[in-house]
Amino acid sequence: MITPSEYGNRWRKSSHSGGQGACVEIAVPGAGAVAVRDSKDPRGPQLRFSTEAWNAFATAAAAGAFGGLPG
Repeated sequence: MITPSEYGNRWRKSSHSGGQGACVEIAVPGAGAVAVRDSKDPRGPQLRFSTEAWNAFATAAAAGAFGGLPG
């Protein structure tokens, strides 16, 4: 799902979120950056990462480096 933001970013929520409302969304605000926010608080704070840092995190997460999801 992609939603527009008041900041002009296009936010994307994972298709695996299951509609539970406890999700993060990501956007690409500019070259070399990735923004992350809480989907329940779209006007709240955003975390910004370099694309290199985000790619390293996503690769590690996909490999299971952070354990499983809480059950």
